Amino acid sequence: MADKAPGVSRRTRRLLLDYQRGETTDYRIYRRMSERERRKQNQAILYRISEDEREHAGIWKSYTGREVGADRWKVCWYGLMSLLLGYTFVIKLMERNEHATGAAYRALALEIPEAETIVKREQAHEAELADMLDEERLDYIGAMVLGLNDALVELTGALAGLTFALGDNRLVALAGIIIGVSATLSMAASNYLAERADENENAIKSSLYTGAAYLATVFFLVLPYLLFPAGMYLRAFAVMLVVALLIIMFFNYYVSVAKSLPFFGRFTEMTGVSFSVIAVSFLIGLAAKRFLGIAV
Repeated sequence: MADKAPGVSRRTRRLLLDYQRGETTDYRIYRRMSERERRKQNQAILYRISEDEREHAGIWKSYTGREVGADRWKVCWYGLMSLLLGYTFVIKLMERNEHATGAAYRALALEIPEAETIVKREQAHEAELADMLDEERLDYIGAMVLGLNDALVELTGALAGLTFALGDNRLVALAGIIIGVSATLSMAASNYLAERADENENAIKSSLYTGAAYLATVFFLVLPYLLFPAGMYLRAFAVMLVVALLIIMFFNYYVSVAKSLPFFGRFTEMTGVSFSVIAVSFLIGLAAKRFLGIAV
């Protein structure tokens, strides 16, 4: 095969090779996701998207005249992300990355007139197919928000108060674990009863998602108190605050991508609520230690 695309500049040929590799990589990613998916409808949609990507790679190949392999690292990385975070999140994230390169695609229109048409058709078709996907975990985003948000508000506040009331990381961790596990069971049970009252057939699944989100948040919030020595409670507290902020940031980013919702407003709201409770609990802890004469 020819080593250069006929009728285009060297710079454009390099761009075409990059796009060809990107399409080939996306084809491999979608094909792997379709092979793992159990639901027939979702499997068929993922397969169609993968075939679209292969077709687009073939279009760019007609200009480059070369075979280009997939980026194996990216295939493995996105494959792992789809297992942990779900394929809907990965697809929407890949769509965002493709939109980011839209300007470069349009620049090719000067030398390849159909380039802009190709990318517009690709993005519209993939977005349409992605909206048809029905991933179970996204049906329980509300349950996960309930568990995560309650854990952040309740446990960060409790840990803040305990940190300055007890002044010992081991005691704070012990109290945090007891409070966190008890609250996890209570929250999961409450969610189950509420869903049953609404005659939700999937009440058990909903309660499990709520409990899992709560327990995972408890683990990450208590972890700094287990890693630092007993007397370094201020450092543990500072790290706990950073962890809480990262959890809020990550979860809101996940929801904003997977559900195509705005990020900043939701992130600001959850951060404001959580850290307001932390501030109040911090003051209560100091007051309790001072006026009740507690010394640990």
